[in-house]
Amino acid sequence: MFIKLFFPLLALIAGMTVAIQGQINGGLGKKIGVIEGAFISFALGTLFLLLVLIFFGNGQITSISTVPKWQLLGGILGAFFILVQVLVVPKIGVSTTLLAVIVGQIILSVVIDHFGLFGAERNPVDVNKLAAVFLMFIALFLYTKK
Repeated sequence: MFIKLFFPLLALIAGMTVAIQGQINGGLGKKIGVIEGAFISFALGTLFLLLVLIFFGNGQITSISTVPKWQLLGGILGAFFILVQVLVVPKIGVSTTLLAVIVGQIILSVVIDHFGLFGAERNPVDVNKLAAVFLMFIALFLYTKK
């Protein structure tokens, strides 16, 4: 029972930290520059993960050469996300940025699930999912409408 609630709660908290991160990174970018702010944010995150790896890691980091090369793109995609966040948050705010991010995540995740891309289990799109995605577009439109 605990595990069933723990992981969704952990994901919820991680989502909340993205809102804080967006405001922090946006402010950093305004003070030192967009690319510089993204770099500092990602570099400090990398140092944090290095410490976590040193003290708690128990995986097989030496097996890095055996993974498909496309699986190494995650870090580049993460850096791109931070760069966009630093650029966009000061212009449109945290909530609008994150609403657009979430809509983008849902759209592509539906495509990934439908086709089973990147090793995902196939989960076909149905009318309800299409309606939900459409309603999210409407929400984004209404949220950004002046």
